Amino acid sequence: MMESGPMTGPVLTDGTAGEPPRSADLSGVPAKPNPTGEIGGTFWRRFVFRRPLAALILQRLGLSVGLLFAVSLMIFGGIEALPGDFATTYLGQSATPQAVENIRKDLGLDRPWSERYLNWLGGAVKGDFGTSWASKNSVSEQIGKRLGNSLFLAFFAALISVPLAVGLGMLAVQFRNRMPDKIINVISLAAISLPEFFIGYLLIMFFAVQWGVATFPATVYDSMSFTERLSAIALPVATLVLVVLAHMMRMTRAAILNVMSSAYVETAELKGLGTFRIIARHAAPNAVAPVINVIALNLAYLVVGVVVVEVVFVYPGMGQYMVDAVTVRDMPVVQACGLIFAAFYIFLNMAADILAILANPRLRHPR
Repeated sequence: MMESGPMTGPVLTDGTAGEPPRSADLSGVPAKPNPTGEIGGTFWRRFVFRRPLAALILQRLGLSVGLLFAVSLMIFGGIEALPGDFATTYLGQSATPQAVENIRKDLGLDRPWSERYLNWLGGAVKGDFGTSWASKNSVSEQIGKRLGNSLFLAFFAALISVPLAVGLGMLAVQFRNRMPDKIINVISLAAISLPEFFIGYLLIMFFAVQWGVATFPATVYDSMSFTERLSAIALPVATLVLVVLAHMMRMTRAAILNVMSSAYVETAELKGLGTFRIIARHAAPNAVAPVINVIALNLAYLVVGVVVVEVVFVYPGMGQYMVDAVTVRDMPVVQACGLIFAAFYIFLNMAADILAILANPRLRHPR
C-alpha cells in the first residue's frame, strides 16, 4: 500500500497503522559487518582468486609439513610399541633389575612417552637428533657424514637413469610395435621383475668376482679422490639404475603415447613432420607432467630405498647406518633415519606436484 506525505515521496508500508516503515531490503534485516572469524576466510578466497599458483604452492607446502608431523608421530609411536628394551639388550640376559633400571633412567626411558616425543621433535626441528645409545656419539654428526654418501650415490644414479629413461621412452614411441620397442619392453620387464638385491649379487658375481673389473665392497672414506669414489660406487650405481630405469622408461612411453593420439599431433603428421620431431617438439613437452611425477617418485626411491643396496655392497650410507642401529636397538638413530627418509620422500613428491602445476596451466584453476 502506498501513502504520500508532505515533502516526501512514496513510503512503503504494510498497511498496519502505527508501525514504522520497512526498509526496501527484501530481508527486512539491516546489513551487519562480517564476523571476525570470516576475515581470514575472505582474505584466503581473495588470495586464491588473485594468486592461484601461489595459493596452490602454499597448500602443498602446508600439507607436506602436516604429513611430516604425522609421520614423525607414527615413527616414534611405532618404535615405542616394539617389544623388548635397549637396556636389556645392552646389558644382556644376566643383567640385574637394578642395573636395567639405572640404564633406563640415564636414557630417560622412565619418563612418559609424550614428554619424550615432544623433546625429540623439538630437537629434530633444530637439527639435533640426540646422542646414540650405542656409540655415545652425536646422531646429527654421524648422519651428516652418512647422508652425504647416500646423496652422492643417488645423484650419480639419477644422473644416468633419468636422461636414459626419457631417451629410451621416446625411442620406444618412435619405433612402437617394432623390434626396438619390443626389445626395450622385454628388457624393462625383466629388470622390473628382479629384486634389487638379486641384481646386486649378479653384478658382484660377474664384474667383481669373475672378471675383476669392479670394486667390492663399495667402501668410501674421506681421503679418497673423486675418481676412486666413482670407481667404488660403480656397482651400486649400476644396480640402482637398473632398478629405476625400467619404471621411468615405461611411464615415459605411456605418457607420450597418450599424447600422440591428440588432434594437434595428427595435424603435425598431416603437415609432413618427422616422427622424432613430432615426439620431441610436440608430444614430449605436453606429457611432462606425468613424467615429472614418476621421476620424482623414483628419485625418492634412490634416496629412501638404498637400504638394501647399501647393505649388499657394504656402502657406508644412511641405509647401512640404519640397519646397524636396528640390530642393537639404537632407537635415536632409527628414529632420525626414519624421519629423514620420510622428509625426502614427502618433499620430493611436493616438488613433483609443484612442477606439474607449473608445466600444466590447467592444474592452476581446479574446478
